[in-house]
Amino acid sequence: MLYLASTWVIPVLLAITLHEAAHGYVAHHFGDSTAWDLGRVSLNPLRHVDLFGTLLLPGVLLLTHAPFLFGYAKAVPVKFSQLRNPRRDMVWVAAAGPAMNLALATVAALLVHTVDFLPAAPGAWLLRNLINAININVILAVFNLLPIPPLDGGRVAVGILPDALAAPLARLTPYGIWIVLGALFLLPMLVPRADVFDQVIARPARLLTEAILHLTGNG
Repeated sequence: MLYLASTWVIPVLLAITLHEAAHGYVAHHFGDSTAWDLGRVSLNPLRHVDLFGTLLLPGVLLLTHAPFLFGYAKAVPVKFSQLRNPRRDMVWVAAAGPAMNLALATVAALLVHTVDFLPAAPGAWLLRNLINAININVILAVFNLLPIPPLDGGRVAVGILPDALAAPLARLTPYGIWIVLGALFLLPMLVPRADVFDQVIARPARLLTEAILHLTGNG
């Protein structure tokens, strides 16, 4: 179990830390220094750790041998009103997190080519870390791109849709995460054939992973 945990800790911490730092960095670039001033544009994972989302939830999923590992960090504070062009810049700030996860997945896939240069034991450990890094980053990117606020995809949708559609979508922000979690995890318990997670997250993630592996010469 310790060996298994050791192959997940680094990929999960890097995925969530750089995801949140990317939001803060892009927000700072477009005029909002809130996260920057609070020290949240940082590679120190302790600044982003959420007790439940970063530690307890992934730990429970790991111990129960769940078919996927999922977690999240404390959201980086962004004051969209301080952005130079709030509606346009909100799209870039929101997209930065999933873009970082896809970049990390791509880097991990490229690093797979270095495994053969290592001795068997450390090579196997590194390979497991890299595979987990690819999987967790792709799943985080796909999940966060769901077009429901406050998820990143929802923020992007609000920024690019016409007002008639953006306004009612934006009003879902206080409830959006509960709608998504309910659809992904509670609905299948009530309706066994409603495997929303597989349709909405797992299948797109598999296709995206295959594309990344192919592009990096691992296909």
